[in-house]
Amino acid sequence: MSEDTNFEILKRRKLLEMQKRLLLKKTFELMKEKVKKPEDPKKILLKAFAGRGLEVWNAAEQQYPIITRKLMFELVSIINAGKLKNKITGEQLYSLFRSLGLRIRLNTKIRIFEKGKFKTIADKLREK
Repeated sequence: MSEDTNFEILKRRKLLEMQKRLLLKKTFELMKEKVKKPEDPKKILLKAFAGRGLEVWNAAEQQYPIITRKLMFELVSIINAGKLKNKITGEQLYSLFRSLGLRIRLNTKIRIFEKGKFKTIADKLREK
């Protein structure tokens, strides 16, 4: 009879251990679902750009990497707070950098649309 009781006790211990493991696994999975990875700030910021915003941002990032990194976190916090309703255009971003005292040098091309084609000024002058 004592063997049967010992066997029952061992059986219950094993069952309790299995239940404990299962419960720990379920709680871990629930915790994993609740704690989501924060989205990359750069991705959030890039979604907020419209028009030539990305072009201005990339130029500023190349010319002033430290300041643009700090500005990125500030802009993302404003976006996440819901204070920014519209997308940021290139002109607005350029004005922001100018108001901070930074001159962003952009590659500019002057092209003329003539007879269904775009021509540069150099091409136009060569024709005459």
